[in-house]
Amino acid sequence: MASEAPILSPHEVRILQAAIHGNESTIEAIAGDAGLDPAQVRSAIESLKAREYVELTREETLRRAVATDLGRRFAEIGTPELAILAKVAAGETQVAACQDVPGHDRRALGTAFGFLKKEGYLEVQNGRVARSSRDEADLSGAADAFRRLGAASDEGLDWEDLPEFFRAQYQPKKRGSSDAAVELRETVTRWYRLTPSGVAAASALEGAREAPAELTREMLRSGEWREILATTGFRPYKIAEAPIPVVGRRDPYREFLDGVKRKLLALGFEEMTGSLVETEFWDMDALFLPQFHPAREIHDVYFVADGEGGYASQSEVGAAERASIEAVAREHEGRGVSDSRGWGYEFDRDRTRRLVLRSQGTVLSARWLARPDLKNPGKYFAMARCFRYDTVDATHAPDFFQIEGIVVSEHTSFRHLLGLLELFAIEIAGAKELRFLPAYFPFTEPSVEIHVEHPQLGWMELGGAGVFRPEVTRPHGVETPVIAWGLGLDRMAMIALGIGDIRELFSNNVPAGLQSLRDRRAC
Repeated sequence: MASEAPILSPHEVRILQAAIHGNESTIEAIAGDAGLDPAQVRSAIESLKAREYVELTREETLRRAVATDLGRRFAEIGTPELAILAKVAAGETQVAACQDVPGHDRRALGTAFGFLKKEGYLEVQNGRVARSSRDEADLSGAADAFRRLGAASDEGLDWEDLPEFFRAQYQPKKRGSSDAAVELRETVTRWYRLTPSGVAAASALEGAREAPAELTREMLRSGEWREILATTGFRPYKIAEAPIPVVGRRDPYREFLDGVKRKLLALGFEEMTGSLVETEFWDMDALFLPQFHPAREIHDVYFVADGEGGYASQSEVGAAERASIEAVAREHEGRGVSDSRGWGYEFDRDRTRRLVLRSQGTVLSARWLARPDLKNPGKYFAMARCFRYDTVDATHAPDFFQIEGIVVSEHTSFRHLLGLLELFAIEIAGAKELRFLPAYFPFTEPSVEIHVEHPQLGWMELGGAGVFRPEVTRPHGVETPVIAWGLGLDRMAMIALGIGDIRELFSNNVPAGLQSLRDRRAC
Protein backbone atom coordinates (compact mmCIF):
# COMPACT_ATOMS: atom_id res chain seq x y z
CA MET A 1 0.00 0.00 0.00
CA ALA A 2 1.02 3.62 -0.39
CA SER A 3 1.51 4.00 3.39
CA GLU A 4 4.14 1.22 3.45
CA ALA A 5 6.68 3.20 1.41
CA PRO A 6 7.79 6.80 1.79
CA ILE A 7 6.54 9.32 -0.77
CA LEU A 8 9.71 10.85 -2.14
CA SER A 9 10.79 12.95 -5.09
CA PRO A 10 12.12 11.12 -8.18
CA HIS A 11 15.66 12.24 -7.36
CA GLU A 12 15.37 10.99 -3.79
CA VAL A 13 14.06 7.65 -5.03
CA ARG A 14 17.00 7.23 -7.42
CA ILE A 15 19.50 8.01 -4.66
CA LEU A 16 17.94 5.50 -2.27
CA GLN A 17 17.85 2.84 -4.97
CA ALA A 18 21.47 3.49 -5.99
CA ALA A 19 24.17 1.13 -4.75
CA ILE A 20 25.32 3.04 -1.67
CA HIS A 21 24.27 0.52 0.98
CA GLY A 22 26.83 0.04 3.71
CA ASN A 23 29.70 2.00 2.12
CA GLU A 24 30.51 5.69 2.09
CA SER A 25 30.06 7.48 -1.22
CA THR A 26 30.79 10.98 -2.46
CA ILE A 27 28.32 13.24 -4.26
CA GLU A 28 30.01 12.46 -7.57
CA ALA A 29 29.87 8.68 -7.00
CA ILE A 30 26.19 8.82 -5.99
CA ALA A 31 25.42 10.93 -9.05
CA GLY A 32 27.03 8.32 -11.30
CA ASP A 33 25.13 5.45 -9.67
CA ALA A 34 21.78 7.29 -9.72
CA GLY A 35 22.15 8.76 -13.21
CA LEU A 36 21.82 12.34 -11.93
CA ASP A 37 23.85 15.52 -12.03
CA PRO A 38 25.91 16.31 -8.91
CA ALA A 39 23.84 19.48 -8.37
CA GLN A 40 20.65 17.40 -8.33
CA VAL A 41 22.18 14.99 -5.84
CA ARG A 42 23.30 17.82 -3.50
CA SER A 43 19.76 19.17 -3.32
CA ALA A 44 18.13 15.77 -2.79
CA ILE A 45 20.75 14.65 -0.25
CA GLU A 46 19.84 17.54 2.05
CA SER A 47 16.18 16.51 1.93
CA LEU A 48 17.11 12.89 2.72
CA LYS A 49 19.27 14.08 5.62
CA ALA A 50 16.28 15.95 7.03
CA ARG A 51 14.28 12.69 6.85
CA GLU A 52 17.24 10.95 8.61
CA TYR A 53 17.60 8.53 5.68
CA VAL A 54 21.15 9.68 4.89
CA GLU A 55 23.99 10.80 7.17
CA LEU A 56 27.20 12.73 6.55
CA THR A 57 30.12 10.57 7.67
CA ARG A 58 33.12 12.79 6.98
CA GLU A 59 34.44 15.64 4.87
CA GLU A 60 37.88 16.67 3.69
CA THR A 61 39.11 20.05 2.48
CA LEU A 62 41.85 20.14 -0.15
CA ARG A 63 43.66 23.47 -0.38
CA ARG A 64 45.69 24.23 -3.48
CA ALA A 65 47.75 27.35 -4.09
CA VAL A 66 47.61 28.98 -7.55
CA ALA A 67 49.87 31.82 -8.66
CA THR A 68 48.10 35.06 -9.63
CA ASP A 69 49.41 37.35 -12.37
CA LEU A 70 51.70 38.92 -9.78
CA GLY A 71 52.86 35.51 -8.59
CA ARG A 72 53.63 34.43 -12.16
CA ARG A 73 55.71 37.59 -12.57
CA PHE A 74 57.63 36.65 -9.40
CA ALA A 75 58.17 33.20 -10.94
CA GLU A 76 59.70 34.78 -14.05
CA ILE A 77 61.83 37.62 -12.63
CA GLY A 78 62.17 36.68 -8.96
CA THR A 79 60.71 38.13 -5.77
CA PRO A 80 61.14 41.81 -4.84
CA GLU A 81 62.94 40.80 -1.63
CA LEU A 82 65.72 39.02 -3.54
CA ALA A 83 65.82 41.85 -6.11
CA ILE A 84 66.48 44.41 -3.34
CA LEU A 85 69.14 42.21 -1.69
CA ALA A 86 70.87 41.76 -5.05
CA LYS A 87 70.93 45.51 -5.60
CA VAL A 88 72.41 46.13 -2.15
CA ALA A 89 74.97 43.34 -2.68
CA ALA A 90 75.98 45.07 -5.93
CA GLY A 91 76.89 48.21 -4.01
CA GLU A 92 73.66 50.19 -3.88
CA THR A 93 73.28 52.00 -0.53
CA GLN A 94 70.45 54.51 -1.10
CA VAL A 95 66.97 53.74 0.28
CA ALA A 96 65.20 55.41 -2.66
CA ALA A 97 67.18 53.38 -5.22
CA CYS A 98 66.12 50.14 -3.51
CA GLN A 99 62.55 51.04 -4.41
CA ASP A 100 63.35 51.32 -8.12
CA VAL A 101 63.96 47.86 -9.60
CA PRO A 102 62.89 47.05 -13.19
CA GLY A 103 59.93 44.67 -13.33
CA HIS A 104 58.64 45.42 -9.81
CA ASP A 105 56.27 48.24 -8.89
CA ARG A 106 57.09 50.68 -6.10
CA ARG A 107 54.37 49.43 -3.82
CA ALA A 108 55.64 45.84 -3.83
CA LEU A 109 59.22 47.05 -3.40
CA GLY A 110 58.23 49.31 -0.52
CA THR A 111 56.52 46.43 1.25
CA ALA A 112 59.48 44.13 0.60
CA PHE A 113 61.97 46.73 1.83
CA GLY A 114 60.02 47.18 5.06
CA PHE A 115 59.94 43.40 5.59
CA LEU A 116 63.69 43.02 4.98
CA LYS A 117 64.44 45.80 7.43
CA LYS A 118 62.07 44.47 10.09
CA GLU A 119 63.36 40.87 9.83
CA GLY A 120 67.02 41.89 9.95
CA TYR A 121 68.07 41.18 6.37
CA LEU A 122 68.97 44.86 5.91
CA GLU A 123 70.41 47.51 8.19
CA VAL A 124 69.55 51.19 7.65
CA GLN A 125 71.59 53.91 9.30
CA ASN A 126 71.58 57.60 8.43
CA GLY A 127 69.62 56.93 5.26
CA ARG A 128 72.09 54.33 3.94
CA VAL A 129 71.38 50.62 3.45
CA ALA A 130 73.72 47.73 4.23
CA ARG A 131 73.32 43.94 3.98
CA SER A 132 73.26 42.00 7.27
CA SER A 133 74.68 38.53 7.83
CA ARG A 134 71.27 36.80 7.97
CA ASP A 135 71.03 33.77 5.67
CA GLU A 136 68.83 34.05 2.55
CA ALA A 137 67.74 30.40 2.50
CA ASP A 138 64.12 31.15 3.34
CA LEU A 139 63.91 33.87 0.70
CA SER A 140 65.48 31.59 -1.92
CA GLY A 141 63.04 28.83 -0.97
CA ALA A 142 60.13 31.24 -1.47
CA ALA A 143 61.41 32.22 -4.91
CA ASP A 144 61.72 28.53 -5.84
CA ALA A 145 58.14 27.97 -4.65
CA PHE A 146 56.94 30.72 -7.02
CA ARG A 147 58.80 29.05 -9.91
CA ARG A 148 57.05 25.76 -9.08
CA LEU A 149 53.68 27.51 -8.90
CA GLY A 150 54.32 29.20 -12.23
CA ALA A 151 55.09 25.84 -13.85
CA ALA A 152 51.97 24.26 -12.30
CA SER A 153 49.66 26.73 -14.11
CA ASP A 154 45.98 26.66 -13.05
CA GLU A 155 46.30 23.25 -11.38
CA GLY A 156 48.38 24.77 -8.60
CA LEU A 157 50.18 22.95 -5.80
CA ASP A 158 49.07 21.51 -2.49
CA TRP A 159 49.26 24.39 -0.01
CA GLU A 160 50.73 22.21 2.74
CA ASP A 161 53.57 21.06 0.45
CA LEU A 162 54.94 24.61 0.10
CA PRO A 163 57.69 25.81 2.49
CA GLU A 164 56.55 27.06 5.90
CA PHE A 165 58.22 30.44 5.37
CA PHE A 166 56.45 30.87 2.03
CA ARG A 167 53.05 30.09 3.57
CA ALA A 168 53.64 32.60 6.36
CA GLN A 169 55.01 35.40 4.14
CA TYR A 170 52.69 35.05 1.13
CA GLN A 171 49.41 34.10 2.76
CA PRO A 172 46.61 34.42 0.21
CA LYS A 173 44.88 37.76 0.56
CA LYS A 174 41.33 38.90 0.01
CA ARG A 175 39.76 38.01 -3.31
CA GLY A 176 40.20 40.85 -5.77
CA SER A 177 43.30 42.29 -4.06
CA SER A 178 45.62 43.60 -6.73
CA ASP A 179 48.79 42.80 -4.75
CA ALA A 180 47.97 39.16 -3.97
CA ALA A 181 50.66 36.84 -5.32
CA VAL A 182 48.87 33.63 -4.37
CA GLU A 183 45.25 32.54 -4.59
CA LEU A 184 44.06 29.68 -2.38
CA ARG A 185 41.41 27.38 -3.84
CA GLU A 186 39.58 25.04 -1.51
CA THR A 187 37.71 21.91 -2.57
CA VAL A 188 35.48 20.19 -0.01
CA THR A 189 34.68 16.51 -0.51
CA ARG A 190 31.90 14.94 1.59
CA TRP A 191 31.03 11.26 2.11
CA TYR A 192 27.52 9.99 2.83
CA ARG A 193 25.87 6.67 3.63
CA LEU A 194 22.37 5.38 4.32
CA THR A 195 21.13 5.21 7.89
CA PRO A 196 19.19 2.12 9.05
CA SER A 197 15.99 4.08 8.32
CA GLY A 198 17.32 4.87 4.87
CA VAL A 199 18.10 1.20 4.20
CA ALA A 200 14.54 0.27 5.23
CA ALA A 201 13.09 3.00 3.01
CA ALA A 202 15.22 1.86 0.09
CA SER A 203 14.08 -1.75 0.59
CA ALA A 204 10.45 -0.64 0.54
CA LEU A 205 11.06 1.06 -2.79
CA GLU A 206 12.51 -1.98 -4.57
CA GLY A 207 10.52 -2.60 -7.70
CA ALA A 208 8.24 0.37 -6.98
CA ARG A 209 7.45 3.12 -9.41
CA GLU A 210 8.14 6.80 -8.78
CA ALA A 211 5.18 8.64 -7.29
CA PRO A 212 3.78 11.04 -9.91
CA ALA A 213 3.54 14.69 -8.97
CA GLU A 214 0.52 15.60 -11.14
CA LEU A 215 -2.98 14.24 -11.61
CA THR A 216 -3.49 14.43 -15.37
CA ARG A 217 -6.60 14.31 -17.57
CA GLU A 218 -5.47 10.96 -19.01
CA MET A 219 -5.23 9.45 -15.49
CA LEU A 220 -8.79 10.53 -14.76
CA ARG A 221 -10.11 9.29 -18.10
CA SER A 222 -8.44 5.87 -17.88
CA GLY A 223 -8.93 5.34 -14.16
CA GLU A 224 -5.17 4.98 -13.64
CA TRP A 225 -5.39 7.29 -10.65
CA ARG A 226 -7.01 4.49 -8.61
CA GLU A 227 -3.99 2.22 -9.18
CA ILE A 228 -1.61 5.01 -8.28
CA LEU A 229 -3.42 5.65 -5.00
CA ALA A 230 -3.25 1.96 -4.19
CA THR A 231 0.49 1.65 -4.92
CA THR A 232 2.81 4.66 -4.91
CA GLY A 233 0.40 7.46 -4.13
CA PHE A 234 0.85 11.01 -5.43
CA ARG A 235 3.65 13.28 -4.28
CA PRO A 236 2.26 15.80 -1.78
CA TYR A 237 2.60 19.54 -2.27
CA LYS A 238 1.88 22.58 -0.18
CA ILE A 239 -0.54 25.35 -1.03
CA ALA A 240 0.97 28.76 -0.38
CA GLU A 241 -0.73 30.80 2.28
CA ALA A 242 -2.12 34.22 1.44
CA PRO A 243 0.24 37.06 2.44
CA ILE A 244 -0.57 38.85 5.65
CA PRO A 245 -0.94 42.62 5.15
CA VAL A 246 1.59 44.58 7.19
CA VAL A 247 2.12 48.21 8.04
CA GLY A 248 5.26 50.20 7.24
CA ARG A 249 8.17 50.44 9.68
CA ARG A 250 11.45 52.35 9.80
CA ASP A 251 14.69 50.51 9.05
CA PRO A 252 16.27 49.57 12.43
CA TYR A 253 19.83 50.38 11.32
CA ARG A 254 18.81 53.81 10.03
CA GLU A 255 17.12 54.48 13.36
CA PHE A 256 20.27 53.33 15.18
CA LEU A 257 22.51 55.71 13.18
CA ASP A 258 20.14 58.64 13.76
CA GLY A 259 20.12 57.84 17.48
CA VAL A 260 23.93 57.79 17.69
CA LYS A 261 24.15 61.20 16.03
CA ARG A 262 21.54 62.68 18.37
CA LYS A 263 23.42 61.42 21.45
CA LEU A 264 26.77 62.83 20.33
CA LEU A 265 25.29 66.20 19.43
CA ALA A 266 23.59 66.27 22.83
CA LEU A 267 27.02 65.70 24.45
CA GLY A 268 28.33 68.83 22.74
CA PHE A 269 30.29 67.21 19.90
CA GLU A 270 30.46 68.96 16.53
CA GLU A 271 30.15 66.86 13.37
CA MET A 272 32.98 66.47 10.81
CA THR A 273 32.05 65.68 7.21
CA GLY A 274 34.00 65.06 4.03
CA SER A 275 34.17 63.38 0.63
CA LEU A 276 34.23 59.62 0.08
CA VAL A 277 37.15 60.19 -2.34
CA GLU A 278 40.30 61.45 -0.63
CA THR A 279 43.93 61.95 -1.55
CA GLU A 280 46.51 59.53 -0.25
CA PHE A 281 47.98 62.44 1.71
CA TRP A 282 45.03 62.88 4.05
CA ASP A 283 44.18 59.17 4.17
CA MET A 284 47.69 57.98 5.07
CA ASP A 285 50.59 60.46 4.88
CA ALA A 286 49.08 63.01 7.29
CA LEU A 287 48.63 60.13 9.76
CA PHE A 288 52.39 59.41 9.75
CA LEU A 289 52.10 56.19 7.74
CA PRO A 290 55.39 56.01 5.77
CA GLN A 291 55.10 55.53 2.04
CA PHE A 292 57.26 52.39 2.08
CA HIS A 293 56.19 50.75 5.34
CA PRO A 294 54.27 47.42 5.46
CA ALA A 295 51.87 49.08 7.92
CA ARG A 296 50.08 50.49 4.87
CA GLU A 297 48.82 46.98 4.12
CA ILE A 298 46.30 47.33 6.94
CA HIS A 299 44.75 50.05 4.79
CA ASP A 300 44.42 48.06 1.57
CA VAL A 301 42.50 50.75 -0.25
CA TYR A 302 40.56 51.14 -3.47
CA PHE A 303 42.40 53.51 -5.81
CA VAL A 304 40.23 55.79 -7.95
CA ALA A 305 40.84 56.09 -11.71
CA ASP A 306 39.84 59.74 -11.96
CA GLY A 307 41.43 63.14 -12.26
CA GLU A 308 44.86 63.23 -13.92
CA GLY A 309 45.37 59.47 -14.23
CA GLY A 310 44.10 58.81 -10.72
CA TYR A 311 45.69 61.89 -9.14
CA ALA A 312 44.18 65.12 -7.87
CA SER A 313 45.14 67.96 -10.20
CA GLN A 314 47.63 70.57 -9.02
CA SER A 315 44.89 73.21 -9.20
CA GLU A 316 42.82 71.27 -6.66
CA VAL A 317 45.63 71.44 -4.08
CA GLY A 318 45.41 74.89 -2.51
CA ALA A 319 48.18 76.88 -0.85
CA ALA A 320 47.14 75.81 2.66
CA GLU A 321 47.14 72.14 1.68
CA ARG A 322 50.53 72.48 -0.02
CA ALA A 323 51.88 73.93 3.22
CA SER A 324 50.45 70.97 5.14
CA ILE A 325 52.01 68.53 2.66
CA GLU A 326 55.42 70.14 3.06
CA ALA A 327 55.17 70.13 6.87
CA VAL A 328 54.12 66.44 6.92
CA ALA A 329 56.84 65.54 4.39
CA ARG A 330 59.47 67.04 6.67
CA GLU A 331 58.13 64.95 9.57
CA HIS A 332 58.50 61.76 7.49
CA GLU A 333 62.05 62.77 6.54
CA GLY A 334 63.04 63.53 10.15
CA ARG A 335 63.25 67.31 9.70
CA GLY A 336 59.88 68.33 11.15
CA VAL A 337 58.81 70.67 13.94
CA SER A 338 58.14 67.74 16.32
CA ASP A 339 61.90 66.93 16.46
CA SER A 340 61.05 63.31 15.59
CA ARG A 341 63.62 61.15 13.79
CA GLY A 342 60.88 60.43 11.25
CA TRP A 343 61.16 57.46 8.92
CA GLY A 344 64.44 58.39 7.25
CA TYR A 345 63.48 58.38 3.57
CA GLU A 346 62.83 60.90 0.80
CA PHE A 347 59.10 61.73 0.85
CA ASP A 348 57.38 61.50 -2.57
CA ARG A 349 55.35 64.71 -2.78
CA ASP A 350 53.59 63.69 -6.02
CA ARG A 351 52.31 60.41 -4.61
CA THR A 352 50.32 62.33 -2.00
CA ARG A 353 47.89 63.45 -4.73
CA ARG A 354 46.83 59.90 -5.62
CA LEU A 355 43.06 59.44 -5.20
CA VAL A 356 41.59 56.68 -3.01
CA LEU A 357 38.26 55.76 -1.53
CA ARG A 358 38.31 56.77 2.13
CA SER A 359 39.66 53.75 4.05
CA GLN A 360 39.22 55.08 7.59
CA GLY A 361 37.31 57.79 9.39
CA THR A 362 40.57 59.14 10.84
CA VAL A 363 41.13 60.99 7.56
CA LEU A 364 38.50 63.51 8.72
CA SER A 365 40.32 64.07 12.02
CA ALA A 366 43.53 64.74 10.08
CA ARG A 367 41.74 67.31 7.92
CA TRP A 368 40.16 69.01 10.95
CA LEU A 369 43.53 69.36 12.71
CA ALA A 370 44.71 71.43 9.73
CA ARG A 371 41.68 73.75 9.76
CA PRO A 372 42.30 77.34 10.90
CA ASP A 373 38.97 77.33 12.79
CA LEU A 374 39.82 74.26 14.93
CA LYS A 375 38.51 74.92 18.45
CA ASN A 376 40.81 74.47 21.41
CA PRO A 377 39.31 73.11 23.56
CA GLY A 378 36.99 71.31 21.16
CA LYS A 379 35.43 67.92 20.51
CA TYR A 380 34.39 66.52 17.14
CA PHE A 381 32.86 63.36 15.69
CA ALA A 382 32.15 61.87 12.27
CA MET A 383 30.02 58.99 11.05
CA ALA A 384 32.07 58.05 8.02
CA ARG A 385 31.41 55.43 5.38
CA CYS A 386 34.73 53.72 4.64
CA PHE A 387 36.00 51.20 2.09
CA ARG A 388 38.67 48.48 2.30
CA TYR A 389 39.39 45.16 0.65
CA ASP A 390 38.08 42.56 3.07
CA THR A 391 36.78 39.03 3.12
CA VAL A 392 33.03 39.15 3.76
CA ASP A 393 31.96 37.18 6.82
CA ALA A 394 29.79 37.65 9.92
CA THR A 395 31.85 40.62 11.19
CA HIS A 396 33.57 42.03 8.07
CA ALA A 397 32.39 43.88 4.96
CA PRO A 398 34.25 45.78 2.19
CA ASP A 399 32.33 48.98 2.99
CA PHE A 400 31.35 49.94 6.51
CA PHE A 401 30.46 52.84 8.80
CA GLN A 402 32.99 54.08 11.33
CA ILE A 403 32.38 56.52 14.16
CA GLU A 404 35.44 58.72 14.40
CA GLY A 405 36.18 61.38 16.98
CA ILE A 406 38.77 63.65 18.57
CA VAL A 407 38.94 65.78 21.70
CA VAL A 408 41.41 68.69 21.72
CA SER A 409 42.15 69.96 25.22
CA GLU A 410 45.00 70.75 27.59
CA HIS A 411 43.13 68.84 30.29
CA THR A 412 42.41 65.61 28.38
CA SER A 413 44.33 62.38 28.97
CA PHE A 414 44.44 58.69 28.12
CA ARG A 415 42.21 58.03 31.15
CA HIS A 416 39.54 60.31 29.65
CA LEU A 417 39.80 58.36 26.40
CA LEU A 418 39.16 55.04 28.17
CA GLY A 419 36.13 56.58 29.86
CA LEU A 420 34.71 57.74 26.52
CA LEU A 421 35.26 54.31 24.96
CA GLU A 422 33.47 52.64 27.86
CA LEU A 423 30.60 55.13 27.47
CA PHE A 424 30.26 54.33 23.76
CA ALA A 425 30.35 50.56 24.32
CA ILE A 426 27.69 50.61 27.04
CA GLU A 427 25.39 53.50 26.07
CA ILE A 428 25.50 53.19 22.27
CA ALA A 429 26.29 49.52 21.57
CA GLY A 430 24.54 48.21 24.68
CA ALA A 431 27.46 45.89 25.49
CA LYS A 432 27.37 44.00 28.79
CA GLU A 433 31.05 43.08 28.90
CA LEU A 434 34.08 44.96 27.53
CA ARG A 435 37.86 44.92 27.83
CA PHE A 436 40.81 47.03 26.72
CA LEU A 437 43.92 45.60 25.03
CA PRO A 438 47.20 47.38 24.16
CA ALA A 439 47.57 48.03 20.43
CA TYR A 440 49.82 49.66 17.83
CA PHE A 441 48.85 52.33 15.32
CA PRO A 442 51.44 54.47 13.49
CA PHE A 443 49.59 57.68 14.36
CA THR A 444 48.81 57.24 18.10
CA GLU A 445 50.91 56.56 21.20
CA PRO A 446 49.78 55.11 23.54
CA SER A 447 47.22 53.07 21.60
CA VAL A 448 44.41 50.77 22.72
CA GLU A 449 41.79 48.45 21.26
CA ILE A 450 38.35 47.98 22.80
CA HIS A 451 36.72 44.54 22.58
CA VAL A 452 33.13 43.75 23.48
CA GLU A 453 31.32 40.46 23.96
CA HIS A 454 28.63 39.67 21.41
CA PRO A 455 25.89 37.33 22.76
CA GLN A 456 26.29 34.95 19.79
CA LEU A 457 29.77 35.56 18.36
CA GLY A 458 31.74 36.04 21.57
CA TRP A 459 34.49 38.63 21.89
CA MET A 460 35.05 40.90 18.89
CA GLU A 461 37.07 44.05 18.27
CA LEU A 462 35.02 47.24 18.29
CA GLY A 463 37.81 49.58 17.21
CA GLY A 464 41.03 51.37 18.07
CA ALA A 465 41.96 54.59 19.83
CA GLY A 466 44.87 56.51 21.31
CA VAL A 467 46.61 59.84 21.77
CA PHE A 468 47.75 61.42 18.50
CA ARG A 469 51.55 61.48 18.12
CA PRO A 470 53.26 64.90 17.86
CA GLU A 471 54.21 63.98 14.27
CA VAL A 472 50.47 64.09 13.46
CA THR A 473 49.42 67.24 15.32
CA ARG A 474 52.39 69.63 15.36
CA PRO A 475 52.82 69.96 11.56
CA HIS A 476 49.43 71.72 11.67
CA GLY A 477 50.37 73.94 14.61
CA VAL A 478 48.43 71.94 17.22
CA GLU A 479 50.46 71.73 20.45
CA THR A 480 47.57 70.57 22.64
CA PRO A 481 47.05 66.85 23.42
CA VAL A 482 44.48 65.21 21.13
CA ILE A 483 42.74 61.93 21.95
CA ALA A 484 41.20 60.06 19.00
CA TRP A 485 39.15 56.96 18.32
CA GLY A 486 37.66 55.06 15.40
CA LEU A 487 34.98 52.46 16.17
CA GLY A 488 32.95 50.16 13.92
CA LEU A 489 29.37 51.45 13.90
CA ASP A 490 28.15 48.32 12.10
CA ARG A 491 29.51 46.08 14.87
CA MET A 492 28.00 48.35 17.52
CA ALA A 493 24.66 48.01 15.73
CA MET A 494 25.00 44.20 15.71
CA ILE A 495 25.00 44.21 19.52
CA ALA A 496 22.40 46.94 19.93
CA LEU A 497 19.98 45.30 17.46
CA GLY A 498 20.66 41.68 18.43
CA ILE A 499 22.07 40.72 15.00
CA GLY A 500 24.50 37.81 14.57
CA ASP A 501 25.73 38.61 11.03
CA ILE A 502 26.84 42.02 9.75
CA ARG A 503 25.44 41.19 6.31
CA GLU A 504 21.92 41.41 7.71
CA LEU A 505 22.38 45.19 7.98
CA PHE A 506 22.82 45.52 4.21
CA SER A 507 21.11 42.42 2.83
CA ASN A 508 19.72 42.60 -0.71
CA ASN A 509 17.46 39.63 0.09
CA VAL A 510 14.25 41.64 -0.03
CA PRO A 511 11.83 38.97 1.27
CA ALA A 512 14.09 38.09 4.20
CA GLY A 513 14.76 41.75 4.96
CA LEU A 514 11.07 42.63 4.97
CA GLN A 515 10.29 39.66 7.19
CA SER A 516 12.99 40.75 9.62
CA LEU A 517 11.39 44.18 9.82
CA ARG A 518 7.98 42.64 10.43
CA ASP A 519 9.27 40.34 13.15
CA ARG A 520 11.26 43.03 14.98
CA ARG A 521 9.61 44.44 18.05
CA ALA A 522 8.75 48.13 17.73
CA CYS A 523 10.35 50.42 20.29
